[in-house]
Amino acid sequence: MSPLARILALPVHGYRLLLSPWIGHSCRFQPTCSVYALEALEKHGAFKGGYMAAVRIIRCNPWGGSGFDPVPPRNDEKS
Repeated sequence: MSPLARILALPVHGYRLLLSPWIGHSCRFQPTCSVYALEALEKHGAFKGGYMAAVRIIRCNPWGGSGFDPVPPRNDEKS
């Protein structure tokens, strides 16, 4: 993970440590948004991964989708 991606992952780790236990397990998607954000940052880097994580968090609302939504592979990865 790049240094910038590690910095962007800090709020996600903070959320998982401090807020998630209080909010409970009520995520609409699988994997959860925090797991998705960390995986997107790991696979795609700070800019694209951060964008993908932000879009996913915005979609997590009562009128958004739900279900299985994995992080897509990089273009240079084989499935």
